[in-house]
Amino acid sequence: MGMTLLLDRLDDDLRRNCDLSLVEYEILVRLSEREGRQMRMAQLADALAHSRSRVTHTVTRMERSGLITRSSSPEDGRGVVASMTDKGYDLIERMAPIHVNGVREHLVDLASREDFAALGRVMDAVSDNLVAAHPEMEMRADAP
Repeated sequence: MGMTLLLDRLDDDLRRNCDLSLVEYEILVRLSEREGRQMRMAQLADALAHSRSRVTHTVTRMERSGLITRSSSPEDGRGVVASMTDKGYDLIERMAPIHVNGVREHLVDLASREDFAALGRVMDAVSDNLVAAHPEMEMRADAP
């Protein structure tokens, strides 16, 4: 229940301050960390551990808002590449401090160093287990 409440609060903070969801924020973060602020849609879905259809739906909404553009992959023409626009980059620069402050206030500052380290170990084990079992993981070998 705590994880659900935390994610709901972080989502609410971003919606209230920037009119974007936590998932949209995550997409902007992933793109901002890549060279050229772009990546293939399939890789984006894998990086977020969301279904391709969910990511496509969310990116479509963000594209209408002018935060992202999509184009055919220059490498093979079959894949679709999502690219962050300057408007999207400006928005994430404004959103990042809001999100970081929320994570600190609602999680980091509430736990001791030891508890936080233990939580990290548990989440690493959970992640390792779920990534290994994820049916759509194309990036397993290329994961950063």
